[in-house]
Amino acid sequence: MTSISKLHNRRISDLEPGRPLIRLHGVRKAYKTPAGEFLALAGIDADVFPGELIGILGKSGAGKTTLVNLITATDRLTAGEIWVGDVAVHKLKENPAAAWRGKNLGVVYQSFHLIPSLSLIQNVMLAMDFNGNYSSARSREAALELLDEMEIAEHAYKLPSDISGGQQQRVAIARALSNDPPILVADEPTGRLDSATAETIFSIFEKLASRGHTILMVSHDPSFFRRYTRVLWLADGKLTGEPQFPVEQ
Repeated sequence: MTSISKLHNRRISDLEPGRPLIRLHGVRKAYKTPAGEFLALAGIDADVFPGELIGILGKSGAGKTTLVNLITATDRLTAGEIWVGDVAVHKLKENPAAAWRGKNLGVVYQSFHLIPSLSLIQNVMLAMDFNGNYSSARSREAALELLDEMEIAEHAYKLPSDISGGQQQRVAIARALSNDPPILVADEPTGRLDSATAETIFSIFEKLASRGHTILMVSHDPSFFRRYTRVLWLADGKLTGEPQFPVEQ
């Protein structure tokens, strides 16, 4: 039997194909507040298959970000199970969880989270160095290749403050791809962008999904509703089969 420590460091892409990549069973998350317990997630059951571009949609406060934080093991559930490949994510302690994320997940945030004092290429290289996937000599070349893929290589040696928000999000995606992760999690990646730039960023995620990445995208924007492989609609911490706001028919 494969040891737990080896599973934590094993890449999801190496695991047996033909089954759900992510499995959620009875996932609950409760927070203690001065007013009492607040149930952010009230029993989520769902499967995600390799190569899907999943939209996690709902209004503010529906539990979308809470759900992806549990899947990425940056928060701990109250009850239930989360499996990613053969790893019981709900059982991971802090250090094994960090090692597992470094090999299997890329995360893109609404606010970009680039280090302002580092150039664009240094931001990507830092993620590579952290994950230890490249030698120092190779990381600069690999980072430049990723920036080129995001059509931002010409700005590689600029600071984040020297480029637009849409360009910063391209850098953030390049950084998330630095460990060639099988899963990308994007939390409101177009939330701060104008509609034209948001379209460009969404098209990048479509391209990545077509190449085999599994993508979970949190959003309260229905604009791309019909372009997801599937939508998980959340309302009041529960999955519902119905849209929670108007969408184009």
